[in-house]
Amino acid sequence: MAGEEFRVPPEEAPHQLTFMQWPVTPEVYGTGHYRRQVQTVIARIANTVAEFEPVVMLAAAGAHGRARRMLSGKIELWDIPADDLWCRDSGPLFARDGSGNLSVRQLNFNGWGRYWLPDDEKIAARVAERLGLPLYDSGIVGEAGGAEADGHGLLMANESSWVNANRNPGLSRKEVEQALLAAYGAERMIWGKGVKGQDVTDDHIDGLARFTGEGRVLMMLDAEPLPGDPYDASARKLHRKLLDQGLQVDTLPWPEYGRIEDPESQGSYVNYYVCNGGVIASESGDKHTDAQAAQALRRHYPDRELVMLNTDLLSELGGGIHCATQQMPA
Repeated sequence: MAGEEFRVPPEEAPHQLTFMQWPVTPEVYGTGHYRRQVQTVIARIANTVAEFEPVVMLAAAGAHGRARRMLSGKIELWDIPADDLWCRDSGPLFARDGSGNLSVRQLNFNGWGRYWLPDDEKIAARVAERLGLPLYDSGIVGEAGGAEADGHGLLMANESSWVNANRNPGLSRKEVEQALLAAYGAERMIWGKGVKGQDVTDDHIDGLARFTGEGRVLMMLDAEPLPGDPYDASARKLHRKLLDQGLQVDTLPWPEYGRIEDPESQGSYVNYYVCNGGVIASESGDKHTDAQAAQALRRHYPDRELVMLNTDLLSELGGGIHCATQQMPA
């Protein structure tokens, strides 16, 4: 039965290490200055996480020379080729059984139903093989950034990322839900509607709402409704549903006066990463909302050191720090 034999642990549980991916694909980043800028941001995140726990960077052997020059000596490079940087989505999702044995759950990443990233599609299986861990196929297509687990039996996700013909054609929400619960070893699911077709991920949950412990959620939600904004409308419905389910929900406003001028590319404060002893989050340059985010994150994670980084380039690409990392449980 789901949940009795294994479970994907909560992110705040102890880690063995963090996996990340080195972005090289020329179709997205070209081969010049812009790619180096993005690699600099990934190196900044990796070097920060490496101050708290081991980091493994996945990259083809031919990319190791450049990566090594930008990465801390604490970071290990593995010869597992990567196309892009979104390790949360294409990297391995780990579950642990009652005896502490780990396995990898295969969510069958397909480039969010939009892009052909042949190396990224193989990363979870290649990591499982290198670690000598069993690999279990979930039977559905999707990404770990599209599902949020509290590690105590509860999942939340936006339908738009899963019940979608670009990933799971012909499958009902009930069928997708059963497969997700089985993959995560969970018992219960809370669905948001989400927004299809407006961004690469079809509205991943990890940029909107995160569990910070059993029964607690931190989510992005402006104080006043935004008329005509489908993301805001979907978020408000999810907010009401979470409250109706008895969860404690804290909200954070989106940055209004940050460095990024495009309102559709504003960084999410909840796209943070929890590592051993630390929380690594984005700051926007909006001093007011940055301070609110820092206060909330320290309140939700009182025993961890908070580090906030400029990851504007990732925000403009549609993601953040959580999207670029994937934990291996201890």
